[in-house]
Amino acid sequence: MAENEKPVAVPVPAATILLLRDAPGGLEVFMVKRHHQIDFVAGALVFPGGKVEKGDADAALTEFFDGGADWTETMRAMGAGAIREAFEESGILLARDARHGDFVTSERLADLQLYRPLLEKREAVLADVLRKEKLRLALDQLVHFAHWITPANMPKRFDTHFFLASSPIGHAGSHDGRESVDSIWITPNGAISDRKKWNVIFPTKLNLMKLANSSTVGEAISTARSTQVLPVTPWVENGPDGQMLRIREDAGYAQTSASMRDGL
Repeated sequence: MAENEKPVAVPVPAATILLLRDAPGGLEVFMVKRHHQIDFVAGALVFPGGKVEKGDADAALTEFFDGGADWTETMRAMGAGAIREAFEESGILLARDARHGDFVTSERLADLQLYRPLLEKREAVLADVLRKEKLRLALDQLVHFAHWITPANMPKRFDTHFFLASSPIGHAGSHDGRESVDSIWITPNGAISDRKKWNVIFPTKLNLMKLANSSTVGEAISTARSTQVLPVTPWVENGPDGQMLRIREDAGYAQTSASMRDGL
């Protein structure tokens, strides 16, 4: 390493969920608009998600989850973190009542909303909430969809796993008003096409394009289950029209490059 060269930042483990539902206009995904003061992708339209916390690994124990028994401990923590982050940012909770095994109802979900700010501020720990409220994380509803790692030249890096999940019946979704200032159920093409209204960064756009290949939730989940997920780490190349952001050609995306003017 050169004397004035900065060390490469270590990617922080992160997870996100593309929460899906079938609608008259086709497959829709829940997205939130990031607060303009957030230090990462401020103002962008994104899927609910964020950093995986230590408490997520503690929550991903046998007594707290359904499914995922054959996952690694790391992936169970990713799944737990994805469900927690989705709950914090959308109010949608992929969990079952441990007493009877049914998904959390809309009425029960309303009572659980008080935990959203507590979890977000780390004033509550996921495992404690699950134990107290007799809940089990529905890891069996998560389908691995994508894996993106922030380029090595970026000062803040994330190692992010993306999951698909069907939103439970009665879980309408709402932004938290803190990290996110708006939320919407939208078709993948709807989020991509209106660039004047929505700021969609490169990884989000490509995952929306990938999702748009399916017309129903069932089709999207079936396709994801049968598709191998390869890690994607974009890199920058100089081209005749300026710097270009590129990704590997075999990752299953229709687009593999974009001008850096479009942003990461």
